Amino acid sequence: MNDSLPLLIESGAPLISIQTTDEERALRFLTESARVTSRPLYHWSMTQGLQLMPESTAETADAPAAKTILAPGKVAETLQYLHKHAGKGIYVFKDFGPHGRDALVHRWIRDLLDVAGGRRLSFVLIDALPLPDELARFAVRFELGWPDAEELEAIIRDTYHSIRNDSQREVTSNIKRREIDQMVQTLRGLSAGAARRVVAAAILEDNVLDARDLPRIVEYKRQVLSGLGCLEAIAADFSSHEIGGLNRLKTWLTSRRSGFSRKAQEFGLESPRGVLMLGVPGCGKSLCAKVVAAEWGMPLLRLDPGVLYQKFVGETESQLRQALRQAESMAPAVLWIDEIEKAFASASASSADGGLSQRMFGTLLSWMQDHRHPIFIVATANDISALPPELMRKGRFDEVFFVDLPDATARERILRIHLARRKQSVEHFNLPELARMAHEFSGAELEQAIIAAMFGAFQHDRQLSNEDLEKAIRETRPLATLTFEKVTTLREWAQNRCVMAD
Repeated sequence: MNDSLPLLIESGAPLISIQTTDEERALRFLTESARVTSRPLYHWSMTQGLQLMPESTAETADAPAAKTILAPGKVAETLQYLHKHAGKGIYVFKDFGPHGRDALVHRWIRDLLDVAGGRRLSFVLIDALPLPDELARFAVRFELGWPDAEELEAIIRDTYHSIRNDSQREVTSNIKRREIDQMVQTLRGLSAGAARRVVAAAILEDNVLDARDLPRIVEYKRQVLSGLGCLEAIAADFSSHEIGGLNRLKTWLTSRRSGFSRKAQEFGLESPRGVLMLGVPGCGKSLCAKVVAAEWGMPLLRLDPGVLYQKFVGETESQLRQALRQAESMAPAVLWIDEIEKAFASASASSADGGLSQRMFGTLLSWMQDHRHPIFIVATANDISALPPELMRKGRFDEVFFVDLPDATARERILRIHLARRKQSVEHFNLPELARMAHEFSGAELEQAIIAAMFGAFQHDRQLSNEDLEKAIRETRPLATLTFEKVTTLREWAQNRCVMAD
């Protein structure tokens, strides 16, 4: 248990706020704090009134029951009673926040705080939503945080044994120590109750606890985040085998994969921080973010810089901080910042946005430097000239990769992947010749050429042929040709500054 909560109570903090949806875990912390500080513990809620809680919290048939002091009634009457009769103790109020706006309730709280020090009273408010200003200005906020690795491992084991003992089914376990560590890492960012539910669901699906349950946990975390704030939870449904080329980048990612494990931490390694990927548009930079999340078994969170900017002063910076806090709560995770140069295009020069880009850029840099959460950042960029130089120095990212146009071998592999994905018999096509014809095509342009050829064949009600693909390739003008000067400049810049991804 966190020692700071008993210390906060012993130091005489009269009003403590715990903002959390994990009420069960907060009450467990407070029960332990009451034991450590030798104070009785009282609970209040609108449905149960004021109760004196037993010292023992064991959930057994002969466990002592809570003693009702006041039946459910008006909040002001409860506070008035406490002002007259309350002695040394910890008084926990559940969902009290909305009542704080009432003038009479607010006055009674103020009166109770005046006598709290002399009577050694501590009032703790557990609320899922932020407290109103009427109460927040008097409260000391305690961050409950998320369950740590030890708690999560205990949840996994307790949930398994509970299902095994209570269920009529035959439940087994076939999970190794390394897989438990990975499951613990994946569960981080979930409340104790949510972690218990998702582990139970994973076990009950096939009556087995094993490594195959990891994808379900990742998907559950993705659903938890969906639709919240500025982050979008993306389904990571790709594997590294579905990317043609980029072999050096794949090898680098494989070597960093175990960097989030407990063994790596014991060895003295910090979690990998991320990569910045520069390159020609359409060459697979964004796809790599999905592959990293899928291969590493982590949720993929996409930060859209365009959503951050708001019209009111100060709201944009608040949006960014909120997004980063959400990412921290879901760690371990892959945070994908697509086209990062669009968010901070004005950070390296004077602009007409009143310094907003500089402030946003400073907030992101500080977070990247200081955070210690297992979050792997994948930032992609197409226009290197718009990026501030501070972003690319060592320490911000583990490595800066340049993703160039695929060579002939990679183009053949990309054609094979996209044809197979669209249920085409690959052996019916002359892939080496098609790859040769598609010189300086990006992966996205190869995919679109296949789609155009398939539409042509479908329109004439026949199977896709090699001639259809040749025709589509001849009719496509690749970006490398249309913007030859820009692509050449980008390649020359990256020659001695970046690690080639292939």
